[in-house]
Amino acid sequence: MAPFSYNHTHPQDMWYVLTGIPGLEDSHTWISIPICSMYILAVIGNIFLIFLIVTERRLHEPMYVFLSMLALSDVLLSTATAPKMLAIFWFHSMDISFGSCVSQMFFIHFLFVAESAILLAMAFDRYVAICHPLRYTTILTSSATGKIGIAAVVRSFIICFPFIFLVHRLTYCGRNIIPHSYCEHMGIARLSCDNISVNIIYGLTVALLSTGLDIVFIIISYAMILCTVFQIPSWSARFKALNTCASHICVILMFYAPAFFSFFAHRFGGKTVPQHIHILVANLYVVVPPMLNPIIYGVKTKQIQDRVILLCSPISTHC
Repeated sequence: MAPFSYNHTHPQDMWYVLTGIPGLEDSHTWISIPICSMYILAVIGNIFLIFLIVTERRLHEPMYVFLSMLALSDVLLSTATAPKMLAIFWFHSMDISFGSCVSQMFFIHFLFVAESAILLAMAFDRYVAICHPLRYTTILTSSATGKIGIAAVVRSFIICFPFIFLVHRLTYCGRNIIPHSYCEHMGIARLSCDNISVNIIYGLTVALLSTGLDIVFIIISYAMILCTVFQIPSWSARFKALNTCASHICVILMFYAPAFFSFFAHRFGGKTVPQHIHILVANLYVVVPPMLNPIIYGVKTKQIQDRVILLCSPISTHC
């Protein structure tokens, strides 16, 4: 689809062109193979993890309830991006309407902020379990766990809903090429011929006051956990306590490191970070952590391993 030639375009009439990974067009087919494989594994792994948690009563604890929320968010995030991404790579289906693009933008940002809140809730769970073990069941009741989950969703919705109005208010002058594989806020805003300072300021504010604060609180939680752990006289008890946090720490690093690389590269690293590297990292971000999260928790969590063995034993016996 060629760029529009007229000056001002009503947003509802706009069609955008998602180019995939600029500079790597000849490699789209090869890039699509690992992305498709990881997407399938992410969906299967996370749905299976949710099934395990829902069907096993011993896993109806706050830690696993939060984990099921994280798994659901991972499925939705990868599904909101990967199918369109693969359509671009395989069928050159690059066109997307303004409404579909804005919807995808909203769900991507909404799910990202929600996942960040869930990771904070999981850090709080580990803090209570290690620092206040005798009060764990009274602090993190099923009611409290549900309220935390609802709060994460409501907060994310309130924060991300204004993005829709911020892109709708802009005037578009015919540019419709988005050098990306999916729609995100600043990618749409940069196609406008208006001043987008409000969009930039709000995007930075959201990143700092939501995700940024989540990271600060997670760091504080783990600082207090470490203080408590190193007061334990037994080395084996220390290792056991820290081992319960290992999977969560791995997930945190996988979630925040590429996200913030992409965020800052998009805004400040235009001249130092090649565009194809930035877009490739952004593409991998929506499939790699969702694929690895169930594996990490499956390997590091004995209760989940036991449940998997229990489910698989009848199959192996039958075979």
